[in-house]
Amino acid sequence: MAKSPKIARSDWRAQTLARVRALIAEAAPGAIEEAKWKKPTNPGGVPTWSQGGIICTGETYKDKVKLTFAKGAALKDPARLFNASLDAGARRAIDIREGDTLNEPAFKALIKAAVAANAKPAKK
Repeated sequence: MAKSPKIARSDWRAQTLARVRALIAEAAPGAIEEAKWKKPTNPGGVPTWSQGGIICTGETYKDKVKLTFAKGAALKDPARLFNASLDAGARRAIDIREGDTLNEPAFKALIKAAVAANAKPAKK
């Protein structure tokens, strides 16, 4: 699936990503946002939040906003926010479609869990 072109600030995807940014800032005030993986088809890159390692990325597509957690498979998700990339070895993702409501307290808990997972020493 191809990424959508640059989206207007009033677009639901831009609004969703802006809300996600705010929630990440609340849950992990020490997190840094960078634009990674810039290429001609996506010159703005992919918003990537990290703190001690990648927490998650946020990509906009024509029909969704995809939040991919680098270590999502290792995180407890009692609210079952993860609804994509469920068979991936390490990653898990949340696809938000137009009209969906994100469980904000559960999302912030996932962000905090991802930061804590990044702080643990790597297993040998």
